[in-house]
Amino acid sequence: MPKIVALHYKKLVRVFEQDGFTIVRQEGSHIVLTKLGILRPVVIPTYDEIPVFIIKNCLRTARMSRDRYFELLENM
Repeated sequence: MPKIVALHYKKLVRVFEQDGFTIVRQEGSHIVLTKLGILRPVVIPTYDEIPVFIIKNCLRTARMSRDRYFELLENM
């Protein structure tokens, strides 16, 4: 399985949008996404490179598997 690497925030937002998340608001330097059935919102900072630990936290919050993440990343 490939390693999760740092990404630009726009690419990460597109991955979550492909999975059914929608942008609810942008507060300062953070984008907030929600999806029906997911209790907590996914918050993505607007960094040029999102660190791996933030990507993993977002995946955990979204209840998205690594396989699904790489599948969506590949389809972009």
